[in-house]
Amino acid sequence: MLSYEESLKILRETNALIDGHFILSSGLHSPQYVQCAQLLSEPEKSKKICESLAQKLTNEFKKFDLILSPAMGGIIIGYEIGRLLNKKTIFAERVDNKFDLRRNFFINRGDKVLIIEDVITTGKSSKECDDLVKNFGGETVGYGCIIDRSNKQSLLKEKIVSQISINIPTFQKDNLPSSLSKIKAIKPGSRKI
Repeated sequence: MLSYEESLKILRETNALIDGHFILSSGLHSPQYVQCAQLLSEPEKSKKICESLAQKLTNEFKKFDLILSPAMGGIIIGYEIGRLLNKKTIFAERVDNKFDLRRNFFINRGDKVLIIEDVITTGKSSKECDDLVKNFGGETVGYGCIIDRSNKQSLLKEKIVSQISINIPTFQKDNLPSSLSKIKAIKPGSRKI
């Protein structure tokens, strides 16, 4: 398994961890942003991260039937973890601003589901996937992600297993530190705020 330092080095080398002033998909502001698409654009480096995460997930979750990932960020990671663990992998897409299963994907009643994301901050996307699992009669066993930046403040009840946890501060729009308020904010996320 990769160490914290090795994982952080790969994130920086691939420009997956960047500095500036960012408005996250949650609406919170942050001085750093994690863009896993940059990591995933470099297959050899992302392979190392995914293999290490797959080993951690295997150690933590002994039995599950299916991997579910939220589109867009979780699709590639979910697929790669599914390939490494030989598990069926599907993804949820937003339909009328709510996650749903399309493309004839389904969750069987009683399926134990592992939800895989790229980054967990508030856990909103993962929680929406958990709600979807419950609507189909399945059970979420836990969550896996490359980066957990929730600082144990997520909406998620089940265990989160990550390749790396990063404590990146977040701020409400009306409570920005002066260092951030001097920098123009950009919205790199996937959801409209």
